[in-house]
Amino acid sequence: MNNDNIVHVDPGPGALTQMQKIRYDLTRTESVVVSHAHPDHYADAESVIEGCSFGGWRKRGKIYGSVTAIKGQDGLGPCISEYHQKIAESCTVIAPGDIVTIGGMVTEVCESKHNDPTNVGLKFHTDGGIVSYVSDTDFSEKIAKQYVGSRILMLPVTVPDDLRIKGHLCTEDSVKFIDIVKPEIAIFIHLGIVMIRHGPEKQASIAEKATGIKTIAGRDRMAVDIGDDITLSDLEIHEQGWIPDTSP
Repeated sequence: MNNDNIVHVDPGPGALTQMQKIRYDLTRTESVVVSHAHPDHYADAESVIEGCSFGGWRKRGKIYGSVTAIKGQDGLGPCISEYHQKIAESCTVIAPGDIVTIGGMVTEVCESKHNDPTNVGLKFHTDGGIVSYVSDTDFSEKIAKQYVGSRILMLPVTVPDDLRIKGHLCTEDSVKFIDIVKPEIAIFIHLGIVMIRHGPEKQASIAEKATGIKTIAGRDRMAVDIGDDITLSDLEIHEQGWIPDTSP
């Protein structure tokens, strides 16, 4: 988010449930970004687009996505239907090397190495500095170096220790990645079930001790505020759930 422009990146399964818990009004959303054609990254995207466009009654909202997410390629995708692409204000295919403006933020589109070859990572140039979202990828120095200059590095660390799944990072990989980027803070995201069983906080601590960089395990409804300092908090849960904005 930059100023009042709210961007949803990879709203996967459960995203709507979490938004409902904090009474988030989907009509506030300005842009939706889908990094690649795997359902854990796009499952709730069409619903977010519906909310953004007032159920399709207004041509509103901007969609950005990889080739597979928007057009489909080699049996993957598309993930956003033609209908949902048409009810948005615009729909843009993004690829590594592109520089686009998303939600008022200059955004660099980065390369990844994943099962979906069109997958992308993102470097958002916010008012408070660069916030990077590294989508699923194998580790390489080339990929990590793209994110140098980031204040916040959101790193998808799917498995613990030195375990590896093709196209994903493990804790051992995260240490090498963080050492190259040297952000102010690294946040483990995309935590797999084995990682959760091993304790993501413990794994983040391993990376922090190895790199000297503050490293934390992401959690549901966590808020990160960027100013002179970076502060973490938890968004409040409301028992009554979502109350829509009915203003014209």
